[in-house]
Amino acid sequence: MNKLQLAITFVNMAVMVGLIITVSLQRKGAGLSTVFGGSGNIAQTRRGFEKWLFFTTIVLGILFVGLSVTSLLLNK
Repeated sequence: MNKLQLAITFVNMAVMVGLIITVSLQRKGAGLSTVFGGSGNIAQTRRGFEKWLFFTTIVLGILFVGLSVTSLLLNK
């Protein structure tokens, strides 16, 4: 494994940890609320920290996939 592959692996692991953290911080209780009788017809917009966290999760997800594909192609 050369230095580039090692660097990509460490960056990918850091992105993975960040992705786990941002997904864990997402708002809880919004998933199955309509199944158990909750009112799921209320449209809410993300504001402030929720909006920043949402976009950060998307960016980290795209980075994770890109780095994983790059690592896979370099290891062939």
